Amino acid sequence: MRTVLRSLVLLILAMTAAGAAARAQDLPEIRAGTLEFGTVNWEIEVIRGGLDREHGFVLTPVVLADKDAAAIAFQAGEVDVIVTDWIWVARQRANGYDYTFVPWSLSVGAMMADPAKAIGSVSDLKGRRIGIAGGPNDKSWVLVQAFARKAGMDLAEEAEVEFAAPPLLNELVRQGDLDAVLNFWQYNARLKAQGFTEVVAVARILPELGLDRPPPLLGWTFREEWAEENPELARGLLDASYAAKDLMRSDDAVWDRIRPQMMAEDDAVFEALKSGYREGIPAGYGPADEAAAREALTLMSGIAPAAVDGLTELPDGTFWAGYAR
Repeated sequence: MRTVLRSLVLLILAMTAAGAAARAQDLPEIRAGTLEFGTVNWEIEVIRGGLDREHGFVLTPVVLADKDAAAIAFQAGEVDVIVTDWIWVARQRANGYDYTFVPWSLSVGAMMADPAKAIGSVSDLKGRRIGIAGGPNDKSWVLVQAFARKAGMDLAEEAEVEFAAPPLLNELVRQGDLDAVLNFWQYNARLKAQGFTEVVAVARILPELGLDRPPPLLGWTFREEWAEENPELARGLLDASYAAKDLMRSDDAVWDRIRPQMMAEDDAVFEALKSGYREGIPAGYGPADEAAAREALTLMSGIAPAAVDGLTELPDGTFWAGYAR
């Protein structure tokens, strides 16, 4: 009898799973281009836990080698959406493409240093060896240089500057081969867990640069035509994204579930990554985000035009008007 009951239970479960799979197949698919180790994967995993189906679609991640590969796949129509920066979207928009953007994260970088180096302010970086992630036109680097100028410094000239990949920079600063590094937030979180401190936090210097709020750095990017043809699908993705963010902001159990994807070396790094991600979650989306981007573009174009691809103003439609939260 137990064997029979067990077989019936297994059959019912199998039928239920098959029915759910069949229903999922009836839902439209959204293909999201993502990088293998990108932090967007954390949110995608939460969305795929059921939020996508709840909002009327199936989210399928398409793993790509790097940012350039993601852009190529998107432009070729191999994926429907990617997460990228608004300046890239604005440049494409200026070139006639109908790409549009909705903020995904406000996270920005920071200059980190070992307390033993006695670097407490931007002025202490004079004559120091500093590492920069993202290259000479990295947005955070441009803003830090603007901040240094207010202190009477030309940081690019008065410090010994090196550009390198984020993991290498962390290794060099830990070994003492660099005095400080300006890195992406997830790499800074690892340094913070190891006792490094912020010398210059980009988010905190923005008011002194005349920016009232941080511009959104990264966002969901898709074709305006796709959104117009699939308005419920586009809004469903964004609603699911913000629902995932709400969970990630308040529910520690969600983080325990996605921890394997985070590749945290230990509990301290895990907590630092979780905290850093939460700090970058946008509260919502509206006209103020576009205004912040316009102000940031004006500031950066006056300092390093190459950092904003020569843009002097934000093309209309860069930020999608079809969604607000």
